[in-house]
Amino acid sequence: MKKSDVFMGGFILLLIAAFLPFGFLENFQDNFLRNKDLWAITSFIKFGILATIGESIGLRITQGKYNYKGFGLLPRAIVWGFLGIGIKMAFEIFASGTPILLEKLFHIQNAIVSMKANSIKDAMELDLGTTRLITAFSISLFMNLIFAPVFMTLHKITDMHIIKSGGTLKGFFTPIPFYKIFPELNWSVQWNFVFKKTIPFFWIPAHTITFLMPSEYRIVFAALLGIVLGILLAIAAQKK
Repeated sequence: MKKSDVFMGGFILLLIAAFLPFGFLENFQDNFLRNKDLWAITSFIKFGILATIGESIGLRITQGKYNYKGFGLLPRAIVWGFLGIGIKMAFEIFASGTPILLEKLFHIQNAIVSMKANSIKDAMELDLGTTRLITAFSISLFMNLIFAPVFMTLHKITDMHIIKSGGTLKGFFTPIPFYKIFPELNWSVQWNFVFKKTIPFFWIPAHTITFLMPSEYRIVFAALLGIVLGILLAIAAQKK
């Protein structure tokens, strides 16, 4: 084991302790990480740090090192930060809209009334049983089928832009030639691995757990999952 592995392991443990709901940095979490007025900034920081670490670990797995010249660690962190803001918005949209859709499609009014809740969304906070599980699964299902493929494709395009521009900040801030990069995507890997395997077998179950959590902890847990996402996407990039 290299010294860099020991350092990375310790750094990740420290971050997990800080980001977990009951971590030892409770004052920092309460006043900053979970501050609803700073949701965009906190989402940017969480994903910018944790998901970039995931990519770095993925690189270590596939190439034996955490970084190299041209990899563009800082540009990747910036991209992840903005993607984190998008993920936070997607969470709010699907967590609010899906319960309303379930009410209209499946008429679960009796279950809601029996739990003395005004809606399925309210019931999620009260019920630990079937209704809450179905709702959390449905939110995850719709989000991962509708939002995730676009999100993952956009992320892959930004990755390719970073590599093509030499991994530098100057190159990163040049216009992204979408019309050139889009046809160059490895659609075999994107479809057969990223879409067909990671979404149904990992992300839908993982985000079902996410939406079973109280709302204030969801984005924190999702940011920790960003480490896993970075690893999966890095491994996918190595597939032929």
